Amino acid sequence: MVIFFINRLYLPPEDTTALGNSSKLKIFNDPIYGFIGVPSSFFFELVDHPYFQRLRRISQMGLSYLVYPGAHHTRFHHALGCLHLMQKAIGILRFKGTEITAEEEEALMIAILLHDIGHGPFSHALEFSLVGQRTHESISLEFMEKLNEVYNGRLDLAIAIFKGEYHKSFLNQLVSSQLDMDRLDYLKRDSFYSGVAEGNINSERLISMLNVADGQLVVEEKGLYSVEKFLMARRFMYWQVYLHKTSLVAELLLKRILERARELLSAGVSLSGSAVLLRFLNSSQEAIDPTLFLDTYAELDDNDIIMSLKEWQHHSDFVLSKMSQMILHRKLPFIRFKDKPMKEEKWEEKKTKLSSQWSLDPSQIAYFIFTGEVSNQAYSLNTSQIRILTKTEEVKDLHELSRFFGSKELLVPQSQYYVAYPKKGV
Repeated sequence: MVIFFINRLYLPPEDTTALGNSSKLKIFNDPIYGFIGVPSSFFFELVDHPYFQRLRRISQMGLSYLVYPGAHHTRFHHALGCLHLMQKAIGILRFKGTEITAEEEEALMIAILLHDIGHGPFSHALEFSLVGQRTHESISLEFMEKLNEVYNGRLDLAIAIFKGEYHKSFLNQLVSSQLDMDRLDYLKRDSFYSGVAEGNINSERLISMLNVADGQLVVEEKGLYSVEKFLMARRFMYWQVYLHKTSLVAELLLKRILERARELLSAGVSLSGSAVLLRFLNSSQEAIDPTLFLDTYAELDDNDIIMSLKEWQHHSDFVLSKMSQMILHRKLPFIRFKDKPMKEEKWEEKKTKLSSQWSLDPSQIAYFIFTGEVSNQAYSLNTSQIRILTKTEEVKDLHELSRFFGSKELLVPQSQYYVAYPKKGV
């Protein structure tokens, strides 16, 4: 079977000339896929909603632009790219005889369009720094439920798919699995904007190999090598880009800046900066009214962080001002990856030197000298495995067929320990 991808606008017949009251076709010119069409006036309303427009101000790759200058793309770009790929996947599966109703089609596209709407400033970099242990997925769900009220239950099915609760498992897997539309877009997109060619994948080839067997999303066996390339690209991107030591130390430092700001506010120290950011940092204030949380959270974006750093770099508190300057001027701490944790005596030696140099007490030193561990796993056998449909119509897990897994290191988390401390003369 030969499948040709046509870069066309996906628009139902009734929407080919107009959306809403406008006579103009609503399309987005994407540098990755070309023109991306909005499926209907309803989807344009979702994209046009302030909750979604906020994603234009949320960096897709956190502070990676400090390493890769081109990595300034946003969650807005990514969400539209995922919508485009989902349209492709639906078309392929229907072409191969899989039944997807019109209601399921709309729900799939809603779920993937809104899957990251809950991300906060700088995306994963500040995941648990502003709203406790609430994940961006849980906040995305809250946004979807709020929009569902506005649209009188029209998002019910999308929410079920997003939560992985719909009875057709393959629909859930298109939105969230080890080979979903989210991953197919962000690898290709992040590779493009960072300029790291090794992370590029052929998302259209992978989508063309998708099928459904026993109610599960599968990849036809002839797509095996493409899946292996996808996993290798993802592994490379994590260690070379997402966990690059410089962007990692910048994001760790940014978290410490917010910790210091929260500590100062708790002690009654006055801070200028973004009003909405200060509301989330000021623990002495009453908790934000749950009924107003989403609207307040929706005001937060990258600009609030940068604006506050520019104010805090001049603050009288040395720790806050110094760390803010480090981010703004890219005078970041030195960071080194190690296979084993750093020995305690070397650690204490560096703390003593810095304490003497900057006249800081031990609690303040901890903001500048720190250690930790990062890990990544190429493929998991425990969560939504990638299934391969063999030429004999058997369904097997990827690791059973691929020689790619001859090394066990791809199936277990790979960890690196890091140590970070200020450079001399900073």
